[in-house]
Amino acid sequence: MVQKQLSAAGPGAEPKKRRRVGFSPADTGVEANECINIYLVSSKEEVGSPEVPCVNPVDLNDFFDGDGKIYGYHGLKINVWINSISLHSYADITYKSTTNGDKGITDLKSALQNIFAETIVDNKDEFLNTFSTEKDFIRNMVSNGEVVHSGVIDGSRINAQVEPIDLQVLRMEIGSPNAGLLYSRLVPLVLLFVDGSNPIDVTDPDWHLYLLIQKKEHKEEPLYQILGFTAVYKFYRYPDRLRMRLSQILVLPSFQGKGFGSYLVEVVNKVATAENVYDLTVEEPSEKFQHIRTCIDINRLRAFDPIKPAIDSAVQTLTKGKLSKKAQTPRFTPPLNAIEKVRETLKINKKHFLKCWEILIYLALDPIDKYMEDYTSVITNHVRADILGKDLEARKKQVVDVPTLFAAEASFVVFKSLNGEEAIQVDENKPDQEEQLKQLVEERIREIKLVAGKVSKLRI
Repeated sequence: MVQKQLSAAGPGAEPKKRRRVGFSPADTGVEANECINIYLVSSKEEVGSPEVPCVNPVDLNDFFDGDGKIYGYHGLKINVWINSISLHSYADITYKSTTNGDKGITDLKSALQNIFAETIVDNKDEFLNTFSTEKDFIRNMVSNGEVVHSGVIDGSRINAQVEPIDLQVLRMEIGSPNAGLLYSRLVPLVLLFVDGSNPIDVTDPDWHLYLLIQKKEHKEEPLYQILGFTAVYKFYRYPDRLRMRLSQILVLPSFQGKGFGSYLVEVVNKVATAENVYDLTVEEPSEKFQHIRTCIDINRLRAFDPIKPAIDSAVQTLTKGKLSKKAQTPRFTPPLNAIEKVRETLKINKKHFLKCWEILIYLALDPIDKYMEDYTSVITNHVRADILGKDLEARKKQVVDVPTLFAAEASFVVFKSLNGEEAIQVDENKPDQEEQLKQLVEERIREIKLVAGKVSKLRI
């Protein structure tokens, strides 16, 4: 062990002053959301332009270990530019100083690569060059894609500076040439803008990409740009049918709120119908997407004549009055043949149709204010049944232990109790449970009114 030697002090030497030890303030870090801005650009002139708005990704803190903070930097600012033509990205990182405290210094390059992978470019000039060198990337990638729809869709509304004639939806099997490479460049957008989403398995041939493309005239050859996409999985249903499940859907932030999401969903609906799959489902839809999907399907259902008699019958029963005063409020669910016709023709699954059914009844009540009390009783009944996981008006099953000479855990009797008989005891009268039920009903009524208002305006 090496020690620092002290010189001998003379008799008259002044005592040395002790050095004061200073402690730097603790590094509290900065949240990723506070220092990272993301911009989507389509030309090199837009890079760094104050006219380009910042887009809002999901929670960026989730991409940084532990508490979602970045440590070791003072005055940190990260601007990320994403080329919407080639899907490359570049991060402009600036800071005043660094401090290697107890949390160390966050490796920004590694953290950003976890999000952007091979799409991120280190050199700014190289990134700017991608606007010219990679301008045909999308066109080359989708050259072998199948065009499933072009131009307008009857009833669709696109509020954008895009001519419908310039729109195409192409389908690509994930295992086809170029599809995997294209999706790998789309993955950062999925991570950033689709909450809770994970990349799909590009080795599974049952995945299909549906790409919404804008084809713009550009000098000698048209320029292709992705406006949005969805990933759809096809899987087998015994004995001889296929089902489609929509797993991911994204409209690029620059094009959101302009009708492109609805357009893409309507195209997938048309494909499901044309190919006569069993049904089309959605994997864990977000609240926003569920609203769009419901608006689309309500309009389809209102134009579907086979269910109109069932709607009229339900409305007639409900308008006879004062259901809320009855001991048992009817469920007002659609008849089984209506459920089957909707699934077979429109490919709308039962669970989603039951939600749409409530809105169809609401739209058919006129004037709605006169029947709102009874309608709310019906919705309350539906919500209560959803909470309990069973139809309260249906025959109920009970499991009862019985004396036995054998293993007690293996001996029981299952029987059904008729309506009105004592069944499984659920204390539904607790104030907190009733308050929770009331809140859920109010929330459901708000959703119904929101969709009803939207589809009513679209029909004007």
